[in-house]
Amino acid sequence: MDPLSGMSVFAAVADAQSFTQAAKRLGMSKSSVSKSVTRLEERLGARLINRTTRRLSLTEVGHDFHLRCSRIVEEAEAAEQAINRLQESPRGTLRVNAPLSFGLRHLGPALPEFMVMYPELKLDIDFLDRRVDLIKEGYDVAVRSGALDDSSLIARRLAPNRLVAVAAPAYLERHGTPAQPKALASHNCLTYAYLPSPGAWQFQLDGQPLAVSVSGSLQTNNSDVILDAVLAGLGIATAPTFICGAELAAGNLHRILADFEPEPYGIHAIYPHSRHLPLKVRVFIDFFADRFGDQPYWDCAWV
Repeated sequence: MDPLSGMSVFAAVADAQSFTQAAKRLGMSKSSVSKSVTRLEERLGARLINRTTRRLSLTEVGHDFHLRCSRIVEEAEAAEQAINRLQESPRGTLRVNAPLSFGLRHLGPALPEFMVMYPELKLDIDFLDRRVDLIKEGYDVAVRSGALDDSSLIARRLAPNRLVAVAAPAYLERHGTPAQPKALASHNCLTYAYLPSPGAWQFQLDGQPLAVSVSGSLQTNNSDVILDAVLAGLGIATAPTFICGAELAAGNLHRILADFEPEPYGIHAIYPHSRHLPLKVRVFIDFFADRFGDQPYWDCAWV
């Protein structure tokens, strides 16, 4: 029997002043209770209880030990009750990291509904495009778009992440519409700095990946700046549909090179490996997986 269990049994005996009553309270046999106390005494090398045929009493050492182990048992029981409460209803602080553009467009508008559903949960959300270290920086969960790094983190897909080539009608009227990815060499291509290779755009030809070198007058680490430049007719960009879907639906952007669109990546929730996933993380992931799904609303209006 582990030390805490032995203390718990001893405290029950000392409180009841009876092996029989302690056994009833603990749901154990009287002999098991007696053996547990005996093993505890052997481990400590001290007699804790004086036993007679009529009554039992604590020794001086037993009295002191009872005071100490009672506090320990009470703290352990309180800790277990606290964990059970957390598992019954999400409580505490949930630290989340998410990409800036996706977070502002699609997480932020849904947060009030989520918080109404879970009023005892406090959210601490950072919208950052840089890749954070979840464990080192203390995040419970992160939302990431694009290819996932190999790691010990657990990932659950929330939605597909389609990457499409787009341009404003005014730009295409002035410069023409490229029919092949290689034609991008003669176009002003606006690039996103946080891609692994900003100057190499990914397409697909006959089911095989195709990388095309591009260049242009703007490179930035913010997708919204690129979107504004494309809408202004300054050039061509590849953009996730969660950013440009509404503009495609409105006709403000045209999709080009559709036959060469690469296989979509995913938008994932990632979290540290844990034997028991905290309820606060589970409800966050479930909420957004249900909200987005395999056919997210940002694609439905234009596809």
